[in-house]
Amino acid sequence: MVDIGALIEREAKKNGIDPLIVELIVQQESNFDPYATSRSGAQGLMQLMPGTAAMLGCTDPYDAEQNVAAGTSYFATQLRRFQDLGQALAAYNAGPGAVANYGGVPPFAETQNYVALICERYNQRRKKSGVGLGG
Repeated sequence: MVDIGALIEREAKKNGIDPLIVELIVQQESNFDPYATSRSGAQGLMQLMPGTAAMLGCTDPYDAEQNVAAGTSYFATQLRRFQDLGQALAAYNAGPGAVANYGGVPPFAETQNYVALICERYNQRRKKSGVGLGG
């Protein structure tokens, strides 16, 4: 069995991002179920859409290692592109095109809730560890 925590840690470090944010995305997306499938067809721990998974070289989205590697890389790309945690999360949830079109978090209730929930959890966990998120 794969150690999901160690996998998240490794992939986050490889991509230069905080492992906590990847953990929170996995928690929100699949509740740590590597076999989760959404109504929209998103698959695995980080709920990759089949086209996104294929684009990222993930041949088996239910393989925890491939899924977290691809999802973390994709999220890191969004974070570098938008330079803002909320916008990167929105891009992960609704697609980077939606964030670019709206010039920020798009006005979709699901996406706004997704961003707010993960940012809130992130800030709470960082405060407990003594590291705050600026701004």
